[in-house]
Amino acid sequence: MRIIDCIDKKVEKLPLTTEEIRFVVEGYTKGQIPDEQMAALLMAIRLNEMDDRETADLTYAMMHSGDVVDLSDIDGVKVDKHSTGGVGDTTTLVVAPLVAACGGVVAKMSGRGLSFTGGTIDKLESFPGLNVEQSPEHFRRIVNDIGVAVIGQSGNLVPADKLIYALRDVTGTVRSIPLIASSIMSKKLAAGSDAIVLDVKTGNGAFMRTPEEAVDLARLMVALGKHLDRSVTAVVTDMNQPLGMAIGNALEVRDAIELLSNRISPEDPLYRLCLTLGAEMLMLSGLAQNEEEAVARLQEAIVNGAGLAKFKAMVKAMGGDERYCDPDHIDELCKVQKKVPVYAGRVGIVQAMDTEELGKAAQVLGAGRERKEDPIDPAVGIVMNVRVGDSVSKDTPLCTLYINDDTNEQDSINRVISAVKIGTSSPEEKPLIYTIIRGE
Repeated sequence: MRIIDCIDKKVEKLPLTTEEIRFVVEGYTKGQIPDEQMAALLMAIRLNEMDDRETADLTYAMMHSGDVVDLSDIDGVKVDKHSTGGVGDTTTLVVAPLVAACGGVVAKMSGRGLSFTGGTIDKLESFPGLNVEQSPEHFRRIVNDIGVAVIGQSGNLVPADKLIYALRDVTGTVRSIPLIASSIMSKKLAAGSDAIVLDVKTGNGAFMRTPEEAVDLARLMVALGKHLDRSVTAVVTDMNQPLGMAIGNALEVRDAIELLSNRISPEDPLYRLCLTLGAEMLMLSGLAQNEEEAVARLQEAIVNGAGLAKFKAMVKAMGGDERYCDPDHIDELCKVQKKVPVYAGRVGIVQAMDTEELGKAAQVLGAGRERKEDPIDPAVGIVMNVRVGDSVSKDTPLCTLYINDDTNEQDSINRVISAVKIGTSSPEEKPLIYTIIRGE
């Protein structure tokens, strides 16, 4: 079998066999296929696509290119939740403990943030002492004891995806729905959960810019789950403005704790989406018959404090100082040298937001990283004061910058001002949730 024959087949719009796909993934992971030939194949795939069977075979091959986590000694249906990336998206820190408080089992591996998107692991590391690098044995023990743990990904989890994605990033082959789907699903399937809820973002702060693209990706990932014997639900959601009001690590943790403490309105987008995702997780776990029942149980876990108690227990079990989980103490993790308001400067109505640019405005303050090795400052970031559709005057603060190093202060201010569009008419309202695709 030769890689050049595989390239020729995709150039001619012919499907690759299961054996050919495994040969390619194994050969590239082991360094037996050079970058230039793999790049040629990836470009052929981007231009000519892959069918569902090919995409499933690619997902399976990448999934088995490294460690596959065995969670069989954890009792119950293990359910995971994954977001395709966004700004102000702290849903995992809310949903995971809430689902556990309702009897669910959440054994989750998460990644770090890169560029303008935040990483759940970075947010958790805002807690002094918390160690996201848990041994497999301790990870399983935590989940069995309290029902929830969110840790960093294993270093040898899906190595093929790490290599292939790095090549896609520099060869213009990132924007391919089969390649995106197999990248996401290979990691989720290798992490060992029985069921997965996917939050597929769409909009100017998401990778999938249009709802149509997001629905195509969501449908394919649900189909991949079914093909590979996993229960998968995909929720297509809006990312044309930050989901929560905070952008930054400790600031987003504060949002999560405020929600778990029942201090955020049920009408808030973050609250609404958390309950939607949590409800799908409970239904996949067999713990609720319908969405109404599931939402009621999740709301009860917020009101009676059971969700916050699970969050505290997880933080403590991972070595973190759980005292900061108290909503009256979480502000101590968000202390900075100065807070700078950014004013609207004109009268009008917020028409739109460039969500990616707002994420970058927080990134340049130190809340995010451009390279994986870059350090981040957990306390810094942005707290928004307005949403799309709000009326503003000249002296209305659009947001407040949390700053420790003022090197990029003006850059951040400029980015915020350019990102928040103010006009005179009321903007068209976009739905928070476009559709839910279930794999029954």
